[in-house]
Amino acid sequence: MTSLPHPIQYQGSKRNLASSILRFLPNRIGRLVEPFAGTAAISIAASSKCICQEFWINDLNKPLIELLTLIVEKPNEIADAYTDIWNKQHYDSIEHYFLVREDFNRTSEPKLFLYLLTRCVKGAVRYNSDRLFNQSPDKRRKGTHPDKMRKNIEGVSQLLKGKCKFTFLDYRDVLDKVQDNDFVYMDPPYQGVCGQKDSRYFSSIQFSDFVLAIEELNRRKIAFAISYDGKRGNKTFGNELPKELGLNKIEIEVGRSSQATLLGREEVTVESLYLSPNLLREPLNIGSYISRSSKQLTFME
Repeated sequence: MTSLPHPIQYQGSKRNLASSILRFLPNRIGRLVEPFAGTAAISIAASSKCICQEFWINDLNKPLIELLTLIVEKPNEIADAYTDIWNKQHYDSIEHYFLVREDFNRTSEPKLFLYLLTRCVKGAVRYNSDRLFNQSPDKRRKGTHPDKMRKNIEGVSQLLKGKCKFTFLDYRDVLDKVQDNDFVYMDPPYQGVCGQKDSRYFSSIQFSDFVLAIEELNRRKIAFAISYDGKRGNKTFGNELPKELGLNKIEIEVGRSSQATLLGREEVTVESLYLSPNLLREPLNIGSYISRSSKQLTFME
């Protein structure tokens, strides 16, 4: 699954977990809805596996959604623009990055955003209190080569072109509009990484509001899966979703933490996937990996 095309190396992307997550989705989906799409890794993977051929890709980050729209619907236009921007960096790539960043913060032009995402540190989006992109450049590299970028863009376009609805709405507005035959995959930011102290996102996700939204999906019997909390060794990230929601929790072992290994510690990273109460009544892609009577399970690749 990691060989699938992905133009954007985006921190927090579920690209490397997509094959594991797809094991827990129904074999066929009418429409896949991603309210927190990011780079739409799950939609790309689902299309490649012919699980679904209709997608609603949403993210509150408007330039990101505009960029995804260009990648899917106008691949040559965005690939040409990226090549032009990338080729201008060779005399002084660091100064070039900061000039592009300044232009982007003034215009919100998605073509500029693609270059910034390929050059910024760890592919991590960061904004200051004025909602201006303020991530620094990675001084060790100059971003994806244009030939490789074009190939990835064309690959995503082939998988998703003409199949997507793109929006930049609040996730609650999206959930209000989902339909009975939709499957909703949600990957909200971890608790603690939004808001005043660490402005990685445009808007914080309030835990209580998110729980209410899940309760409403349960009431409407909408099928969904949520990537939410996780842990590395003894350290946890985010609170568990309330047991009262009746969700089935699966722990997916991601692998050993490279950061911990560098510090001489042996720590395994685990991410949690929550399934809606009605989902395990449906045929799944996981064979014998899951017991329908279990409430919490561990899955290892």
